[in-house]
Amino acid sequence: MDSEVKNQEQEKTEKEISKKKYGAKTIHLKKSEGTASLYEWVHSLVFAVAVVVILLTFFIRLVDVSGTSMKQTLQHEDKVIVTNFFYTPKQGDIVVISHGAEYSEPIIKRVIATEGQSLEIDFKSESVIVDGVELKEDYIQGHTHQEDGEIPKVIPEGKVFVMGDNRGVSMDSRSRKIGLIDVDDVIGKARCVVYPFTDMKFLG
Repeated sequence: MDSEVKNQEQEKTEKEISKKKYGAKTIHLKKSEGTASLYEWVHSLVFAVAVVVILLTFFIRLVDVSGTSMKQTLQHEDKVIVTNFFYTPKQGDIVVISHGAEYSEPIIKRVIATEGQSLEIDFKSESVIVDGVELKEDYIQGHTHQEDGEIPKVIPEGKVFVMGDNRGVSMDSRSRKIGLIDVDDVIGKARCVVYPFTDMKFLG
């Protein structure tokens, strides 16, 4: 028994001497520079994609123009950026609308008058008068003819009156099928044309 105890004590002493002599070694694993760079790149990419998705979902939309009702301002198949963040329609704005009174497709038109404004359209002289002032519409094409819709003397609350710039072919608030537009049905304001690249421009 005494010899076993002495052997255990001797082994313990040798281990302690070895630790003091060589020291305890700790291995630290470090990420290589390549791994760290890849992680940062992926993280940045995911963040950028998330930002773009949020912007496109809540603040910005890319809309295709269909038809010729807004010529010459907008052409068929133009792609326009539309924003709706804290947006309230104003006279002269070009807007995208989800649907009309009896029309289920999205349309793009120009706001002619908003709630509370008086409106008069003289179809003989083809002049549009808002709040007693004739609009200077150098952007229009075609003749401003009468349709089957009612032209209100004053735009009701929560509504806007819209027309296309290509008045001769545009179906708009002059038509019973479109009628007055509910402000809640205005998707947003068209800000600029981004495609085709040759026609890129801001929309006033």
